Amino acid sequence: MVAKLQFDFVVDKEKSSLTVTREFAGPRQLVWDCHTQSALLDRWFAHKPLSTKTKQMEFKEGGYWHYAMITPDGQEYWGRLDYLAIRPIDSYAALDGFTDETGVVNADLPRSRWDVTFADLKEHTLVTTLVQYNSPEDVQKVIDMGMKEGMTSTLERLDELLLTLR
Repeated sequence: MVAKLQFDFVVDKEKSSLTVTREFAGPRQLVWDCHTQSALLDRWFAHKPLSTKTKQMEFKEGGYWHYAMITPDGQEYWGRLDYLAIRPIDSYAALDGFTDETGVVNADLPRSRWDVTFADLKEHTLVTTLVQYNSPEDVQKVIDMGMKEGMTSTLERLDELLLTLR
């Protein structure tokens, strides 16, 4: 039986932000790799029952990850993470946005800055993701789109992947 892992999802509309804190049963290097390598991201970065496919990824400052989340019937939802700063196995910062298949950001949907940090927690890893939006309305829009439920399901998929990689 796996012990219950920490999961906090905090909405702060005054600061137009979400903070997701999640514990993973795996060493920091492995959890980092799962966040920064397209072959591993493709195995977990979508809520069930969707799958993920990478179109392009260059994990470096100034690089980006362009990917699609795909429904079982083949509908694609495109996204792009533009990497701003990287401190290997400690943190990265990126701009996240919804795009089309060519990578053009959809200005009608909220764009956010993600600051993701990785810390040792005994034999586990604690990942804290601060997601900063332009306005409280943007925060509400992603909440209404199912951000909490989607993140919960997606992070559970990472739990499942980590079990197969250890």
